Amino acid sequence: MLKVFLALCLLLVPCLTAATPIRIKDLVEFDGVRGNDLVGYGLVVGLNGTGDGLRNAPFTEEIMSNMLERLGVNVTGEQFRPKNVAAVMVTASLPPFSRAGSQIDVTVSAIGDAKSLLGGTLVMTPLKAADGEIYVVSQGTIIAGGAVAEGAGATVTQGVPTSGNIPAGGRVEREIDFAINDLNVVRLALRTPDFTTASRIETVINREYGRRVAEMLDGGTVALDIKSTRARSVAHAIGRVENLGVEPEQRARVVVDQRSGTIVMGQDVRISRVAVSQGNLTLKVEERPLVVQPNPFSEGETVVVPRSQASITEEPGIRMAEVTEGSTLSEVVAGLNALGVSPRDMIDILKSINAAGALHAEFLVN
Repeated sequence: MLKVFLALCLLLVPCLTAATPIRIKDLVEFDGVRGNDLVGYGLVVGLNGTGDGLRNAPFTEEIMSNMLERLGVNVTGEQFRPKNVAAVMVTASLPPFSRAGSQIDVTVSAIGDAKSLLGGTLVMTPLKAADGEIYVVSQGTIIAGGAVAEGAGATVTQGVPTSGNIPAGGRVEREIDFAINDLNVVRLALRTPDFTTASRIETVINREYGRRVAEMLDGGTVALDIKSTRARSVAHAIGRVENLGVEPEQRARVVVDQRSGTIVMGQDVRISRVAVSQGNLTLKVEERPLVVQPNPFSEGETVVVPRSQASITEEPGIRMAEVTEGSTLSEVVAGLNALGVSPRDMIDILKSINAAGALHAEFLVN
């Protein structure tokens, strides 16, 4: 696995040396152009006996009673405990510039002890924003991403059947007021703040207009003066700027995932010359209890005498290996590849190299 990863890195190095310009729209967020989170509390019906147990989720019975009362069905004092109903939380993100009547995707998640939402239908549920106003109403059939198989003595669950999506299941009822044309200055907020990248964005925009219309405020913000662009509107100015190409600058970084043994290195990672010795110890403990019995017809009792054997074995042939100084990613990969160790051991080696101060990159462990 490690050799395949290192080989892929070597193949990618020639492509990384000649970086491809990235569009500004993929590097920044424009001031005011953002989505808004929505949340609602609703009811899913039509489940095949996999809904909430109303004894453990009394709020499901309460919302079901309120809903039936609003529909003109009097259930006061009635005892009903169906298993095809589940209480859920409905979440969504309202995209910027959404207009009344447009549709968005919504996510539905069970909050009670329902076993599955497969085949269920979400009943009309209003979704509110942080200001308490209703912006979207959602309803539709849930597409869950899991499955459940039950038998008399075993249950198998694949994925998460208690959560699902409704594509285009939310309809926008109220628009968010945002007068973008009233802005005199639009700020471009970098998703990954960096002074070099911000300076390059400023240079590319000013070169496009042939005059100074953009100014870097800090490592994460570039201000665009709309009046200086002489565009017909703010939207026209943003539309002209967002597709300009910029070469982003990235910090040297090594990211490792201990659970899967994945190692990812950036193209600017460098390692100073260092020697590494990696050895494996095997500890073996074996229990061989001895049973001692008394002689026939004698007074006594059977006794178990514990006997343990412990040994430690070290792999033979462990030697020091030299990782030469690498000025490019290909040289770094070649030096690490020469160690010929597993991904798990490579993570430990990288930790030790970083602790020794020979790894010149940000080291992140997940």
